[in-house]
Amino acid sequence: MEKVLVVCGATATGKTALAAECAKKLGSAVISADSQLVYRGLDIGTAKPSEEEKLGVEHYMIDVVEPTADYSVSDYKSAALPIVESYLRDDKIPVICGGTGFYINSLLFDLSYGGVAADTALRDNLQQLAAEKGRDYVYGMLRSVDEKSAERLHPNDLKRVIRALEIYYAGGRLKSDMADSCEPRFSYVAVTVDYPREELYDRINRRVDVMFERGLVEEVRGLLARGIDLSCRSMQAIGYKEVVESLKNGDMQSTMRDIIKQNTRRYAKRQLTFFKKLPGIIWLAPKDANADNVLELLNKEN
Repeated sequence: MEKVLVVCGATATGKTALAAECAKKLGSAVISADSQLVYRGLDIGTAKPSEEEKLGVEHYMIDVVEPTADYSVSDYKSAALPIVESYLRDDKIPVICGGTGFYINSLLFDLSYGGVAADTALRDNLQQLAAEKGRDYVYGMLRSVDEKSAERLHPNDLKRVIRALEIYYAGGRLKSDMADSCEPRFSYVAVTVDYPREELYDRINRRVDVMFERGLVEEVRGLLARGIDLSCRSMQAIGYKEVVESLKNGDMQSTMRDIIKQNTRRYAKRQLTFFKKLPGIIWLAPKDANADNVLELLNKEN
């Protein structure tokens, strides 16, 4: 059975560097599974890897759409899955790397999309609600009727949030009650770096400080000047939406920075909760998180 390597987990755990090291040793490539790295022009706030950080390894699914695009997990799967399969056909082990759990699951498993026919009128109404009251409002609707599905989705993944609501209102069923297939498409080894919580939070705080030093506010100003604002899904990412709101309200940069740190720590906690449910995931101590150890684990699975 074909095999893939998955390097996943919370933000600021060193996934990008570890995945590049592994792919280099494997003579393979990295397929990014990050919902914000797909957008061109969002570089600093997403910690997009530089050419130096890529170690000369081919990286896919980075800078694939404009920041105005309404990119979904199904769009991602349609583009990324053929890349994974092409490397497997060449007897190479691709490295899937990222913190967007649903992107990773869309590649590893054949996930159900509900089995309920589309209700265009209902969908349009929900999209209008999101436009008028915000994505968080529609996400709150889902949480009130199907909390399990809400926990598996990000508020910014509006298409899937609306689809779950559509299943509930049009089909009279809960998306969370529908059994997605847990049978993997490929054999895989999934690893994540298990930092103690306080150490992880310190890493997140330092990472946000570096983003400001590198010019996060200036990056956001440039995007706004191009007409890319909070109506775009890309700008709902942590780091971007807080800067936009702070610029609008005239808040101090220190306040803006503290809010981003807090929201990123909360996001990391949600990521950890998600990945704990990934079958077979291996939690590595930071001292063991290197390419040689990961590839040894990969070989043990042969």
